[in-house]
Amino acid sequence: MSRTRVSFDSVGIEIAAHLYLPDTGEAGPRPALVVGHPGTGVKEQTSGTYAALLAERGFVTLAFDAAHQGESGGLPRGLEDPAQRIEDFKAAVSYLTTREEVDAERIGLLGVCAGGGYSLAATGGDHRVKAVATVSTAEPARQFRFGADGSQDPAVFQSLLDAAAAARTRAARGEDPGVLTMFPDTAEEAGALGGEHGIEGWEYYCGARGYHERSAKFLTWDSIDKMASSDVFRSVPLIGPRPILQIIGERAVTAWMATEAHQAATGPKELHRIPGASHVDLYDKREYIDPAVDMLTDYFTTHLTK
Repeated sequence: MSRTRVSFDSVGIEIAAHLYLPDTGEAGPRPALVVGHPGTGVKEQTSGTYAALLAERGFVTLAFDAAHQGESGGLPRGLEDPAQRIEDFKAAVSYLTTREEVDAERIGLLGVCAGGGYSLAATGGDHRVKAVATVSTAEPARQFRFGADGSQDPAVFQSLLDAAAAARTRAARGEDPGVLTMFPDTAEEAGALGGEHGIEGWEYYCGARGYHERSAKFLTWDSIDKMASSDVFRSVPLIGPRPILQIIGERAVTAWMATEAHQAATGPKELHRIPGASHVDLYDKREYIDPAVDMLTDYFTTHLTK
């Protein structure tokens, strides 16, 4: 397996990516997968892990940084724009169709966490995608509105919208609008805010477990009001008759979002739970990732056939 730095255009923004090519000796164009990262993540973290492991299984894979994040272009930095994130997936598919190593009729999408939600929406609107899979599915707008476990007081999101509105006013007056800091200073503070899920997220993004210098630690405030009008699950019914596979942790507090997407699907659908795993465990712990990759390999091998 080899990894090469590449780039492609997404609505005028240069997207940085890693292209993984299998070293199997098999001739001819191969099936290919676009792999999208979680919110605040970068291609060098969990999406790169899945891309590398699936390349070892014989797929051409492409892990990319979302626009406005990581090594990709786009200003302001730290913007989380659901429409742009979906467009990035489609632009990645377009890029793969230009590669001689890729069979353009056998392209699938894989998204982790927020990348999972966005990959479902991209698949709904792009018939070039033959199959889609997600790991630790999350729908970012729902998570901001309702919390990771779905039980957040609605007043929390209303207060975020107040802050976003004030930031827009500051920007209009030529002042610094500020940013929304995504993580507190310590794991203990993260636990007080979000329990075990909050601690695991902090350990992955801010601690030695998964830290990367380009992983976003903040979002622009206008990311928040863009979430207010976003619902990426709205496109899920359009995916059928193409298949959907979702893989989640047995202990994931976010599982309700995967269940909602599963119920909305109109075509072949599978929802698998990895025993003992939490949401974040499926980012980096091989005892949970390996069985997920086995499922993904079987699934894409079956559905990306000639």
